[in-house]
Amino acid sequence: MTVDEEAMELHRKLNGKISTEAKAKVKDRHDLSVTYTPGVAAPCRLIAKDPHEAYNYTIKGNTIAVVSDGSAVLGLGNIGPYAALPVMEGKCVLFKEFGGVNAFPIVLDTQDTEEIIKAVKAIAPGFGGINLEDISAPRCFEIEERLKAELDIPVFHDDQHGTAIIVLSGIINALKVTHRTVEDTKIVVNGAGSAAITKLLLRYGFKDITMCDKTGILSKNSKEELNWMQKKMVEETNLSGKTGTLADALKGADVFIGVSAPGIVTSEMVSTMNKDAIIFALANPTPEIMPPEAKAGGAAVVATGRSDFPNQINNVLVFPGIFKGALECGAKAITEDMKLTAAKAVASLIPDDELSCDNIIADAFMPEVAEVVAKAVKDNYTKEE
Repeated sequence: MTVDEEAMELHRKLNGKISTEAKAKVKDRHDLSVTYTPGVAAPCRLIAKDPHEAYNYTIKGNTIAVVSDGSAVLGLGNIGPYAALPVMEGKCVLFKEFGGVNAFPIVLDTQDTEEIIKAVKAIAPGFGGINLEDISAPRCFEIEERLKAELDIPVFHDDQHGTAIIVLSGIINALKVTHRTVEDTKIVVNGAGSAAITKLLLRYGFKDITMCDKTGILSKNSKEELNWMQKKMVEETNLSGKTGTLADALKGADVFIGVSAPGIVTSEMVSTMNKDAIIFALANPTPEIMPPEAKAGGAAVVATGRSDFPNQINNVLVFPGIFKGALECGAKAITEDMKLTAAKAVASLIPDDELSCDNIIADAFMPEVAEVVAKAVKDNYTKEE
């Protein structure tokens, strides 16, 4: 059977990949009285006086909502909320299996920014955090920014920030393998939703970053055609004022990071980059350039989002631990410093003497991953407090 055939059989057989499980058992009238009425009134009265007690007396303390409008699902595009549900269920499974975090899928039958914000704010009392998922750019930027400002629980858009964290982790180790310094490394980031990656790279200390999208190099001169997030980012990137195509941007670059479209980079383009180039071709399921082609062009380190090649850049290394740590320390937000600390923590999972061109990122099934990330988040939160 193919993977697709196995997946169809699994989903049909299970009729949904998650379920609810009662921790409290009701075997007699006494259990019923304590679990429900009249006993349940006692915690209700306590929480009415102090809503924060919901973290101690209800599932809120270890449960997040995985929210999507189905507008940018994996490589499938705008397939809507019903078709997005299997992906959101799968995400919930990963939260539980890898981080021990309860998660529930919320798919919204609207792609209106204001309606999504209103809906998420309305359901927020029942959750300890919100994981936004597969919402198209640039709407996802505004939705996240607004919810972070208007809610007192962590809001995290995994497509942006989970990807940014794991990309930085891989880049940190790729620089070691290719003997580069942060200060001298020239990076090209390609994709309409690449702002979060670029912001985290800048925060880490990279100075020379050029952003591109399907129109080519983004610069202050192209502001009229940019969305509001891109307009903010060109103030801090492409400081030399380059113009032209993606191919022009790659000439003399050290690193390419693609979160864009399949097949848009060629071996010839890679050959114009600096010696021992680093290629992160993360479009899924077909990357911007396949690893053999990138290596043929002279790349030393190649990463993709796929599990059938070395160096899989997989968000599952990040998001379960991020929320696990945030929930355990009672953080009201996931800060930029938490993301930076998490990226360094994931990078540190591979000892320097084990790093190689084909081994720059930890395996998602390393049992300590979520704990390491959670500890990094909690340690950072303690410092901030």
